[in-house]
Amino acid sequence: MRRRRTRETPEWGRGKLLAVLVTGVAGVMLAVCGLALGVYYSALADPDDAKAQLATAEPPADEQPGLGQDSAAAARPGDLTTEQFEEIVVPAPEVLGRAGVSSGFPRTPEGALAQLVAIDQHVLQSASVDTAQRVITEWAVTGGPTAESWSGVHAVAALLSSSGVTRDGSTALTVAASPEMGLIDSSGDEVLACVNFVVTAFMTKTASVAAADCQRMTWVDGRWMIAAGPEPDQAPSVWPGTEAALQAGYRVLR
Repeated sequence: MRRRRTRETPEWGRGKLLAVLVTGVAGVMLAVCGLALGVYYSALADPDDAKAQLATAEPPADEQPGLGQDSAAAARPGDLTTEQFEEIVVPAPEVLGRAGVSSGFPRTPEGALAQLVAIDQHVLQSASVDTAQRVITEWAVTGGPTAESWSGVHAVAALLSSSGVTRDGSTALTVAASPEMGLIDSSGDEVLACVNFVVTAFMTKTASVAAADCQRMTWVDGRWMIAAGPEPDQAPSVWPGTEAALQAGYRVLR
């Protein structure tokens, strides 16, 4: 009898995994898909060459509103500044809300930011398109992002596609999202909240990249939700604690 060959998990180098992260998460949230896809395909042939491209390539100006030309490189680990950052004290959740997302945050700008952190963190760490779609359906008001349009859904789908796994993820791929820095701009009944994560993926090797998300949050029926209208321009995805993070106005989350 012939032995049936088992399909082994491919050996991923750090360079390829880093390129996948930029493609799947930072690439979507930064709107530099052309650059990210080019880096990913280069990584298939030569991970070291992909790392070099990440450090030097420049996305087209019209695909990076509000971002510097080295945005992809700035999302990777970099030199830390000794300048002091201001802080944002993020309140703790009180309940487990809809779609498994932590909730119960106060009706304050910091509470709005905390709710966005909880939404994004749950979606990224689930590494599942279906979970991302369920979350946005429960946490966006009518007229806001949908299960088909939300940038979070597209980010997870691109990450899984680049990793070669299904829309429900795989035990071979583990994703962690640590909220490190944030921005708040409160105006009337809405709060513009931005969170900058360090997203770490493990698939034989480990790689990390910064990924930011900004959403307009509104208070509805006793909880913060993502508001109606188009998604706002994104804050830069920059490595926490760097000069770039300081220049972007980020504050440390506590």
